[in-house]
Amino acid sequence: VLYNGAIVLLNESESPAENVTMEIEEEEIVDEPEEEIDFAALMEAADVSKGAKVWGKCKACHKLEDGANATGPHLYAIVDRQVGSVTGALVKVADVWDIDSLNGFLENPKTYAPGTKMGFAGLKKPDDRANLIAYLDSVED
Repeated sequence: VLYNGAIVLLNESESPAENVTMEIEEEEIVDEPEEEIDFAALMEAADVSKGAKVWGKCKACHKLEDGANATGPHLYAIVDRQVGSVTGALVKVADVWDIDSLNGFLENPKTYAPGTKMGFAGLKKPDDRANLIAYLDSVED
């Protein structure tokens, strides 16, 4: 039983003297800020071949051929493409699909673009996002 900030363990004995009281020390809860990630540095070190492997999570719904929409819009030349310039694509969540907007979208599509029909939960690892963006950038002409 919790009583006045202490836990009192009740014994099944009829004598209250046999009950035990333990003091609880309150722990201070401190919110530690999340470590800031230098995404530009991750992009400089990005590995296109690893990005090709991450692309495997996307290719069921997206194609890399110009104009070849599938369940989702094609991603050919997506890096630095105008947002909403492909039929069936998202409404404007940014002006251009630059590295920062792609990073934000790929991290959590539903948060970045509320109302998106894409059911993908996102890529939680910043390295995966950087590698995928580098790969997508590499498949352009």
